[in-house]
Formats: sequence, structure tokens, C-alpha cells
Amino acid sequence: MQISPLALRVRSLSSFTLGPCRRLRSYSSGGATDLRVRARDRITQIDSRTPLPNLVDSFKRKHDYLRISLTERCNLRCFYCMPNEGVQLSPAEHILTDDEVLRLAALFVRSGVTKIRLTGGEPTVRKGLGTLIKRLDSLRSLGLTSIAMTSNGLALHRRLPELIESGLTHLNLSLDTLDPFKFEVMTRRLGHDAVLKSLDVALSSGGLQSVKLNVVVVKGLNDSEVLDFVELTRNRDLSVRFIEFMPFSGNKWDRNKVLPSAELLALIRERHPAIEQVQTVPSDTARLWKVPGHKGGVGFISSMSDQFCLSCNRLRITADGKIKVCLFDAKEISLRDEMRRGADDGKLLEIVRSAVWGKKEKHAGSLLCTRSNLRGIRPQYLSSLLYPLPLSAGPQLRNIQRSVLLLGSAIAAIRASHSVATRLASNCVQRQSSTRSATDEPQLTHIDATGQPSMVDVSSKEVTQRSATAVGHIYIPKIAYNLILGMDSQLAHHPQPSHERAWAKSLSKGPVLTVAQLAAIMGCKRTPELIPLCHPLPLSNISVTLAPEAAPQDGRMQHPDHWLPFRIRCTATVTSEGKTGVEMEALTAVSIGLLTVWDMLKAIAGKDMIIGNIMVSHKSGGRSGSFVREEGK
Repeated sequence: MQISPLALRVRSLSSFTLGPCRRLRSYSSGGATDLRVRARDRITQIDSRTPLPNLVDSFKRKHDYLRISLTERCNLRCFYCMPNEGVQLSPAEHILTDDEVLRLAALFVRSGVTKIRLTGGEPTVRKGLGTLIKRLDSLRSLGLTSIAMTSNGLALHRRLPELIESGLTHLNLSLDTLDPFKFEVMTRRLGHDAVLKSLDVALSSGGLQSVKLNVVVVKGLNDSEVLDFVELTRNRDLSVRFIEFMPFSGNKWDRNKVLPSAELLALIRERHPAIEQVQTVPSDTARLWKVPGHKGGVGFISSMSDQFCLSCNRLRITADGKIKVCLFDAKEISLRDEMRRGADDGKLLEIVRSAVWGKKEKHAGSLLCTRSNLRGIRPQYLSSLLYPLPLSAGPQLRNIQRSVLLLGSAIAAIRASHSVATRLASNCVQRQSSTRSATDEPQLTHIDATGQPSMVDVSSKEVTQRSATAVGHIYIPKIAYNLILGMDSQLAHHPQPSHERAWAKSLSKGPVLTVAQLAAIMGCKRTPELIPLCHPLPLSNISVTLAPEAAPQDGRMQHPDHWLPFRIRCTATVTSEGKTGVEMEALTAVSIGLLTVWDMLKAIAGKDMIIGNIMVSHKSGGRSGSFVREEGK
């Protein structure tokens, strides 16, 4: 006898609705309780498939994009998002469990969220990431359409195929420089090759719907690489997105380091005048552009110069379970605590809706721009001095690059003193205005009438032949002097057994004076990027010599414990045809040359060396005429 599907459905319904009622009379109280639990679980299962009203704020913005932070930990230390001293991590028990992440994700998806992005910290450092993505993928039946992840790519290339198989659909990689050395400076870690490998795996996988490269642009640091990043899109299905430098607690944000997206677009348009805008949906954070003929495109995330708050559709859940309706809003509400106190989904949804309804019309980033008085100068910015080197570059060229960064503290001091001079000059101007003319005494040429920094106007000056020579010394102990002689004159100098290891380390860096000479020339060329308000000049010639010598009896340097009988003399002569002098270029060359010597010899003489007596010894050309200065005077 055949039974129709409809009859089977009716019998099943009868056994569920009537059967238990008949049997309750004979069940013990424990059995009845078990039955009620089963029934409640069944009701919860049915309810979980029921769509809920969308998450809409008081400005009628619909929120369908949820960012979930999986961890506070990160395997990089990028200066723009993490202070030098690091951040205080939450105890492990405060971080959301996988079950809690899934429960919240399901609640948001039922409320209209269609896209979930996994972030951090660095999400790949969380254990069980593949399993969690697979569980999130099960929410597709509730309306989820994409699972994205933002990663630094450091530990991703081997795991990416597994994550794609688990359900990952979109990937954003963070990479701010194409120069391995600058990468180390910006992130304070190695790993540039690993990130590029992750990018290659992502582009060749075929399982991702989109691959994007996020680039935080900091003026004077990596803005010179913008066109190189655009070139990546020529033959790759890749979207490169330039992000304006944003202020976060402890990152020493400086509005002078923000390069507005409009300026970046103008720079790109100079190389690619046919670049055209691509239509996007209003809620997209990036404004997209494409160079005709390129396979990929570029985007601009203008968080500071052109806010996209009015179309914002994003909500965030922190790693410890707090909901944030805006990245810049300090207000957070803990959903984790409510879950662990036993709150049901109805209570959680009530909290979420209240938070969303209280979302402000615009974020506070613009206030940070106008009110911030941060002027922190990081030595990392000096990496803009360095030309990108190929991976095959030898250790000597790497040492030259690294030596330039030693000027970090010196430049910070220069700029700090410049700020002090500005304030003093401002006070002087105010006092002088009521008593005497400002022309009664010598004035600071780089300070205007209001006491603000100002570049000297040289437009009225004639182009003339100019030259400047600077000298300086680094005073060294005998062991360092012998090492240099051994390198440069083939003399056999054997160190004491206690010094052999340090001696070998110094030798491994290469010839001291040759590396220092090249570094001095490199630094001289980039003087305008180091010294505030210094004019860029076309240099005709740069001559740098470094010579070891015994210090004269009356020219020895006093160390706290002993005299330093030897020194290396650095001389730099710079010539140019221009409207202003080249004294700063000569001084910069000598300073970098001597700092490089210090870096090369620090393994054997780091506690003993002293740099001193840096000065301009000769200058010719210009309105002020020529002069020769004898050393020691």
C-alpha cells in the first residue's frame, strides 16, 4: 500500500502535536522537562531562520556590512596603527569564542547583513580560522552572500587555498611599500617576500571574487611609490586602494603627513591622463578609477579629506565582543557580557538596534584633523631617502640605506629646535612691533613676519656658480683605526682574542670608508627631504673623501675615560648652478658619511666613538660672497 507525501506530512505533524500530549501522563517529571527542552530547541531552530527587520539608523542608513575582529594580536608592528610601546591585550578569556562569533554573526545576518569581513589585529593568527570560516559559510541560507578578510599576508600564502575552500570569497591585503627595506622600517618586522607570495597565490587561486591591495599613503614616506602601485594593475586583476593616513591613539598622526586623494589622483593623471572613474554603489568606501588598457583598477579611500559617512553601511564587533557603530566613536557596548549573562537573541537584538539608532551622522575624524596638534617626527619617515633596491642587492648597498636612517634622531632634533625657534621668533616679532623696526637687527630668514616657518623666496636671484665644502671628524680608538687600515691598505692587523667576534662582524659589513662615501653622496642628493625649508637644487658635482689619520696632539677628543688618538676626516665639496647656496648639502653629506662610519664600526667601538667639529670650511658664489674658514676657528 502506497502512502502519499501529503499523508506522510500529516502523520508526522500529528505525531509531533498529539503524540507527546498522550504520553505526558505516563512520563516522569524528568521526561517532561526533557521534552520541553527539545521543543524549545526546535522553536529556536525555526526562529533562527526567520528574517528580522533590517538595521537602520536615525539617518535612514541601512547596515548590511559587518566587520568582526577575531583577535587583538598582530605579527607586524606598523607604526601608523600601533604605538612603539605596543598595546595592552585583553586576557584570552575576554575574546569571543567561535560559538559566540557564530551566534552574533547569525543574528546580524538575520537582520539584513549580507557581507561579513574578518579583521584583527591579524586574523590569521587566530587558531581554527578555517573551521570558523566554514561555520560562517553555513549562514548563506540566511542571506549571507560574501565572507571577506583583511590580512597583512605575512602567514597567509600556505593557508589561503584552505580558507577559500572553506568559504572565503574576498581578500584585502595590506602592503604599503614595494621596497623590502622600507617594509622593514614601516612594519618593524621582516616579511616583504611573504606578503608578495600571498598576493601571487590570491591572484592565481581562481576561487576569490576579488583581491584588493590596501596602501596607507604617508606624505614623505611612501608617496613616491604611488605610480609603481598603479603599474601593478596593468596585467593583474587587482584593485589597489590608496588610503589616507588616519589618526589613531598613539600613532603620532600629523595632518601634514596626510596626502589627500585629490592630489594622488592628480599625480596619477599626469602619467595616465586617460584614467576614468568607475561607477560604484553609494556605500562603497573607495571611489574607483581605471586606466584604459589595465586589467585592474585603483581606488581612493578618503577618510580625512572626503568623508563617506552619509552612505556608511558598516558595523563592527571587536575581538572582545563590543559593538562599535563607528570606528571613531569611543562608545562601545559589550554583547559578550550580555551573552555570558544568559541574554537571548531578542535582548541582544534590542541592544544592537539601540546602538545603531544612536549612530552619529558623521565621524569625528574631521575634528581630529582640525584640533590635533601632534607633530611627532618618526625616524621611519627618513626611509623616503632610499631608492627601492632589488632583492638581489648586496649587503653593502643595504648598509648604505640603513646608515641614512641614523639621521632620524638628528632630524627630529633639528625640527624640534626649528619649532622652538618659531615660537621664539614669534615672541620677538610681537615685542619688536611696538618698539622698533624689524630691520634694526639680523632676522631669521626662514621665519615670516608672523613667526611662522617660510621658505625663502629666491625667484629674484640670479643663477650663479656656487660651491661649498664641509668637513667633520669621527674620533675612534686604536682597534677601529687598525681595522680600517687592514681593509684599505692590506696591512695585517690581528685583534685580541676578546675582540675577534666583534672584529669579524664589522668586517662582514664591507669596506667602511667606501660604504660611508656612497652613503654621503646619497644623502647629499636628498637634502631637501631631510632639512625643513631647504630648496631642491640641481647638483653639478659631489665629491666626498674619508681619510683615517692620527689626531694632532692638540686636536684629540677627550672621552670620559681616555683620549681618542685617531680620527677619520670626512670632506665633502658640492657644486651647483643655482639661485641659492649648497652649504646644507655639503653639511648633510659629511653628517651622513660620519654616521655611516659609526654604524659600520659600532660592533667594536660603539662606546668609544665621538663625532664632532662639523662645519663649513669654504663657500663661494652668491650675494654674500666667498669665505674660507680655518679649522678650529
